[in-house]
Amino acid sequence: MPSSVFAALRQLHAATPPRLSRFALRPPKAVIFGRRHVGIMSAEPIGNYGVRILFDDLHKTGIYTWDYLYHLGSHKFTLMRSYIKTLKKYGLSRDPQRRN
Repeated sequence: MPSSVFAALRQLHAATPPRLSRFALRPPKAVIFGRRHVGIMSAEPIGNYGVRILFDDLHKTGIYTWDYLYHLGSHKFTLMRSYIKTLKKYGLSRDPQRRN
């Protein structure tokens, strides 16, 4: 797997929400935040089609196609900038909330 694709795998949590409305007053439920340190526990190839990824927060929904992973790797900086901009728009952060 190309290194650019592997580097983008950690962005999968944030890469799959539906498009955001410009007029939304609050964040859609699909905006994932507080997950800066999410890692990958395992990746299971699904034939020649793609891969099922198990993240360390136990998120494992979906199969990611090789084309989609390539897209994430090829556009990782643009996608991450867009994600961070969305977080800022709603006053959210990639950092986990601190517990008192």
